[in-house]
Amino acid sequence: MEFPKILLDKISYYLIERNESISIAESVTSGFLQLAFSQMPNAVKFFKGGLTAYTLDEKVQHLKIDYDEAKACNCVSRHICEVMAQNAAALFDSEWSIATTGYATPVEESDHQIYAYYCIAYRGIIIRSDRIELHPMTKALDAQQYFMEYILGCLRCEVKTNIK
Repeated sequence: MEFPKILLDKISYYLIERNESISIAESVTSGFLQLAFSQMPNAVKFFKGGLTAYTLDEKVQHLKIDYDEAKACNCVSRHICEVMAQNAAALFDSEWSIATTGYATPVEESDHQIYAYYCIAYRGIIIRSDRIELHPMTKALDAQQYFMEYILGCLRCEVKTNIK
């Protein structure tokens, strides 16, 4: 797998320059974001860690999402993603955090659509939260890689422009 090297280098540079850290809570991206961060120059200086949680029980236990709310939406909503991001930052004590949830394959629960919610938080404040939609014929691995690259592009913009 190829990673967008220039994008990774920029994120690494900005986080080191700012002396800030980041953590990740993933579901739909299955660790792709964590893998990307492990490929960044000097990642140990800013990447505190991450958690890939697929099941409702794991998201409730580790990311402190509300059980009833999560059960009602199969753990896939903008609000669930935002809570995941805020609680990942708290769990890892980082300034920045990213969270993802959604569907990389078209299933009945997703109305046979492929989409992801993502959230970027800074110091506990949600600064970007949105939904990415892909064609339902997109292969799962391609969807996960697209979600990862799209979110990293958004993060690069945010770490560049949101000054302390």
